[in-house]
Amino acid sequence: MARQTRRQARRNGGIRWWMVLLAGLLIGFLAFLWFALSDRLAPGPQRSPSQPAPQPTAPADPKRRFDFYELLPGREVQIPDAELREKAQAEREAARQPEPTAPTPTPAPMPAPSGGERLLLQAGSFGDPARADELKARIALAGEVARIETASVQGRTVYRVILGPYPSAQALEAAKSRLSGLGIESIAVRAR
Repeated sequence: MARQTRRQARRNGGIRWWMVLLAGLLIGFLAFLWFALSDRLAPGPQRSPSQPAPQPTAPADPKRRFDFYELLPGREVQIPDAELREKAQAEREAARQPEPTAPTPTPAPMPAPSGGERLLLQAGSFGDPARADELKARIALAGEVARIETASVQGRTVYRVILGPYPSAQALEAAKSRLSGLGIESIAVRAR
């Protein structure tokens, strides 16, 4: 009985590595063609090359680019900047007035928002979690603590960068001004 050498064994029944590579490339190329051409071959309205492409319509109100009112859940309400300034000023004035019955001056505690409300800052809302993480990192480098909350808006997942809750309108206003100093626009939100 003769012994087979390695060369004979490979020649008789082994699959060559280049055959596997070639088959994989061929399958990949065919899959690419199928995906690339499937939308062109699909029946439906198609415009001829001589027709111009439809122009995108401009928004009705150019000042209102963001839909914060529609994006925020119903239990959260945006606080206008003027109202936030008024509340912060009232809190400062209340903290300056000494208590007539207190024998020793003690620092005034920060008044809590009324009715179980929480005061928050929303620094951004993104469809991409990586962009939300980038903003959170920028805020962290500035010394503020932010978190990312997910919300479902019209069937899409939105990643919101939230700061807070803050104990008072004064603290909320101070944090908002620190963020605006960094070039980060934010909105004050009252959550119930």
